[in-house]
Amino acid sequence: MSRFLRWVQQLAVALGAPGLFLIGLLDSSFLSFPEVADVLIIVLVMEHPDRVLLYAAMPTCGSVLGSYVLYWLARRGGEGFLNKRVNAKYAARAIGVFDKYGFWAVAIPSILPPPMPFKIFVLAAGAAGMRPGPFLVAITAGRGIRYFGEAALALWFGRRALDFMNDHVLGISVVLIGAAVALGAAWMLWSKRSRRPR
Repeated sequence: MSRFLRWVQQLAVALGAPGLFLIGLLDSSFLSFPEVADVLIIVLVMEHPDRVLLYAAMPTCGSVLGSYVLYWLARRGGEGFLNKRVNAKYAARAIGVFDKYGFWAVAIPSILPPPMPFKIFVLAAGAAGMRPGPFLVAITAGRGIRYFGEAALALWFGRRALDFMNDHVLGISVVLIGAAVALGAAWMLWSKRSRRPR
């Protein structure tokens, strides 16, 4: 399996922007490529700074699609599907977090880098019956903030971007969570207003 993962990683590097989409899709669905997309974004943006928006958008779109596949399977299979793939204790905990925090239980893990678990909350959202609209907004906002933020760091810091991220992981995480909360609050306010009778 590790040889296959290395081969996919090498293919993604060779493909450039489509490779970022592929890594985002696979990493958010059935395989794991911890931090590969993050490193690839920085390397590719340094090589081609004029393609910064493309390099940030591709893994965001891939990750949203991959997450939606997992969410859809869990939504169809319910908690039984979740319990077959995750230890029952962790599954119950994830469902509890989702029941308490809803939107935020998906948005915040989608921003943060490993070792923050992500897929378990995607599965919990599907198993608990989260509506597709809010789910897609949470994933798109979270992954978009993460990948566009990394692309911006690559533009500003160049080769020092990875060192900066490693040295300031806590501060960056706090800023990213703050951005997610602001976006989520704005979305909730907009959705409440749009449901009001006119």
